[in-house]
Amino acid sequence: MTTITITATVALVMTTTVMILTSLLSKKNIEDREKSSPFECGFDPKSSARLPFSLRFFLIAVIFLIFDVEIALLLPMTVVMLSSNMESWMMISSIFLLILIIGLYHEWNQGALEWAN
Repeated sequence: MTTITITATVALVMTTTVMILTSLLSKKNIEDREKSSPFECGFDPKSSARLPFSLRFFLIAVIFLIFDVEIALLLPMTVVMLSSNMESWMMISSIFLLILIIGLYHEWNQGALEWAN
């Protein structure tokens, strides 16, 4: 029991020492205004950070995430096909794909997939 405690203490002291040494040695004394400013893919970093966010972009991102998760659920269905009853697999797969197609049609009908009006 004591060897485990001693080993854990030595490991903790060693990692703490290494972390302190790296933080002390990696400090840069020269601060350049251009290097310390964030780069935002073509946006001017000197302007306000509170720019209005496009709601359309957010909606497209959420729709992408939803359908991406659905694709991750579709991929194992081919593996399960070999070990299950073919009729029940076909029914479940058809219902799942029908729900996906209805959801895609609804988003398309509501105009959520159009980037510009």
